Amino acid sequence: MAAVDFPSSRQFIDGEWVAARDGGTLDIVDPATQQVITDVARSGGADVDDAVAAARRASPGWAATSPSERGALIRRWADLILADVEALAAVEAQDVGKPLSGGRTNIYIAHDIVSYFAGAADKLTGVTLPTRSPDYLGYTVPEPHGVCAVVIPWNVPAVLMAANVAPALAAGNTVVLKPSEIAPLTPFALAELARRAGFPPGVLNVVAGGPDAGAALTSHPGVDHISFVGSTVTGRAIMTAAAQNLVPVKLELGGKSPNVLFADADLDTAIEAVVASITENAGQNCYAGSRLLVEASVHDEVVERVAAAMAAVKSGPWEADLDMGPLVSAAQFARVSGFLEDAPRQGARLVTGGAPTGDGWFVRPTVYDGVDAGMRVAREEVFGPVLAVQSFRDTAEATELMNATDFGLLACIWTNDISRALRLAKDVRSGQVAVNQFHDAGVIGFPFNMRKDSGFSRGGGYGALREYTQEKGVAIRLLAR
Repeated sequence: MAAVDFPSSRQFIDGEWVAARDGGTLDIVDPATQQVITDVARSGGADVDDAVAAARRASPGWAATSPSERGALIRRWADLILADVEALAAVEAQDVGKPLSGGRTNIYIAHDIVSYFAGAADKLTGVTLPTRSPDYLGYTVPEPHGVCAVVIPWNVPAVLMAANVAPALAAGNTVVLKPSEIAPLTPFALAELARRAGFPPGVLNVVAGGPDAGAALTSHPGVDHISFVGSTVTGRAIMTAAAQNLVPVKLELGGKSPNVLFADADLDTAIEAVVASITENAGQNCYAGSRLLVEASVHDEVVERVAAAMAAVKSGPWEADLDMGPLVSAAQFARVSGFLEDAPRQGARLVTGGAPTGDGWFVRPTVYDGVDAGMRVAREEVFGPVLAVQSFRDTAEATELMNATDFGLLACIWTNDISRALRLAKDVRSGQVAVNQFHDAGVIGFPFNMRKDSGFSRGGGYGALREYTQEKGVAIRLLAR
């Protein structure tokens, strides 16, 4: 891990690794062993003030830097990430608790996102507008917001840092990033690589801390734009704080994504994807396929096969590189355990899995059948490897069940009937739709859109650069000379 080492008990502000003002530190724990890995600075309000001040000092110079030069620096950052994939993968896997191969996948995705926005930095343009006569000229100019606050959770820190920081920097903003206090190590490692890439001091700052640091950052009067990834409850609180300073906000919140499986689908491919969609990262993804809607004629077969595949999932610590790791923390373990206790009481039928087993924060992959739309396991985001199964008779009922949730992140449709797939894609109230695959495999620049309680964002996609800019309109009357 030496290649991506950074000092312990520190935070990254103004191009330097510095201690917290009050000297506080946070222990970072391996979820598989519950042992301390290292520590980082516990950032407080004064540290947030320092980070925002550094970002504000750097903002004019970075905004004035040629977009091609900004892109070249971001490209250098991407190259350094790619050169250290294995070391970064180990940091990500151990910190979050996922298998090493999952950490490696995350780092490759993060690299691809950073590389994408390196190339996009000098492609951001305004438009020339039509005029009522040749005596007028109208055009627009995209300009950076200034200082962007980025707050991300612990589940896929490398990907979420890349998806938010890279477009913000490419558009000419400076950034103060607050990763989760549970899993901040990869963001700090990536910040060290950004320092080595040659980013000017203050362009990227990383502070770690709990909710107090997050509140200090998102309510800071020196912040011009807020990007938040996390729970819907916290997203609402951030919108309230942002309203006091009239700061624009983008929110990536929760999900309750369905896999909708019709009888004519390729069941072998679909079932493998369904299981992966809820066991990857132990189900700790906002887009996890936590609902399975199955056409009644194949319901029994599909449930039996899904349950067998879930029961065969092997769990272990990150370095064992098995199928699934533990949940990330004691708090998350308690939350998921609460759902496992509640679902049978509400009438759901346990097919496989259930109560946690063994040492550590490991939970067995779990399937509940006979779930109805009113149950908590069907309505609320579990953020664990827990699958709720419902059946439907026809396309109309499938559409109704797809939309029977407060969330609107991702819907996956499995069918060989293209007309049915297109009709469902049109009717589902979701920001993203996948057909005969889970999520967006194979599509470059796919937008991470969402609706309803899932928030509003274009993070990481082709339109993300625009989200980190504000448009200025210019109208000119051409005088006769």
